[in-house]
Amino acid sequence: MFGKRYVDELISRSAENAADRVRFLKCASAAGLGLVGAGLLRWMATPALSAAAPGADAISDGAILNFALNLEYLEAEFYSYAVRGEGLPEDMTHGTGQRGPVEGGREVGFQSRSIRQFAAEIARDEYEHVAFFRSALGSAAVARPAINIRQSFTDAALAAGLIEAGQTFDVYANEDNFLRGAFLFEDVGVTAFKGAAPLISNKTYLDAAAGILAVEAYHAANIRTVLYDRGGAEDANAISRARDSLDGAHADQGLTIDGEANIIPDDNNGIAFGRTPGQVLNIVYLTPGQATSGGFYPNGLNGELNTSG
Repeated sequence: MFGKRYVDELISRSAENAADRVRFLKCASAAGLGLVGAGLLRWMATPALSAAAPGADAISDGAILNFALNLEYLEAEFYSYAVRGEGLPEDMTHGTGQRGPVEGGREVGFQSRSIRQFAAEIARDEYEHVAFFRSALGSAAVARPAINIRQSFTDAALAAGLIEAGQTFDVYANEDNFLRGAFLFEDVGVTAFKGAAPLISNKTYLDAAAGILAVEAYHAANIRTVLYDRGGAEDANAISRARDSLDGAHADQGLTIDGEANIIPDDNNGIAFGRTPGQVLNIVYLTPGQATSGGFYPNGLNGELNTSG
């Protein structure tokens, strides 16, 4: 684990240059997201993530923020297609690195007015996250990498035992499939921000982190509750086991335990689980080992930090 002195030095370095750092801090203050200014940086500065870079001292603020932006692209595209039938605006996808397409996105034929509204609200949040990171990074922001929604959800469903070999899983085919896809992402978001909390010392940043974690938890609890009410516990439990097999963290729980509802996944102290960035990449790359691409990112992430495990 990096010491406090190293973390402080990491935060004090520029994003890509002095202008980018000023832009980032100004944007973070305006958005009320101090977490990104320090908490998220500290969260990213973990042994698992440092191993993904040529050397710990080479990690810049910009590289760390771009890691987060890559992940936000995925969630924003997933929900945008589900709700609107189209992805992010083109002017929100360009940047440094190779810009890639999104394979498999399309609109969901929502039958429930409430589920459509839930999806639209989450889609708006994810859009705003992408906009925030891009504004904070300025010219240093990475482009949206290639994202494969179609094949990756089929691979994930196959690993979870939801389908058999030779079958496909269309996450946009209906509301139930959409909810299962959302479940795959949302619990990961909660555990990712939980991993940030122990690394934040500044109370202002900790307050912002708590707010962001609360929003992610609202998203996850919403998806978990609706899935449970619609009889999706068995499939969700299978997805949970598959996630656990990928990250090795045992930071997962399904929708039921011993036949009883389990909407809030937590430990024996009532505390949410956490994941390191490397473990998050194990899930989105759909691999339990070290890799620089795979799963939802067939060509990997743009930027310096792209290694799982």
